Amino acid sequence: MARCMTVPMNQREEWNRAKWASRRGLLELDLLLAPFVNEVFNTLDDGLRSDYRELLFQDDQDLIEWIMGRAEVPEPRFVRVVLEIRRFHGMLG
Repeated sequence: MARCMTVPMNQREEWNRAKWASRRGLLELDLLLAPFVNEVFNTLDDGLRSDYRELLFQDDQDLIEWIMGRAEVPEPRFVRVVLEIRRFHGMLG
């Protein structure tokens, strides 16, 4: 939480929105997204932050499959942000 206090107000609001949107119906997805948004979101460039926010509009089942690497990410704009989530969790091998 202290991390968000050091960023400008508009970034803090953006982070809060991303944080709440990252709370999903699937516990497994919550466990992947919540730590990522808490620790990494504010360090992403504008494009990746935007892609992350758009990614959250996708279906939970699709998201979990993409992040777990069990399905290919169909939209090129989401590939980088999914890779960042996977990298954060040490899922790249």
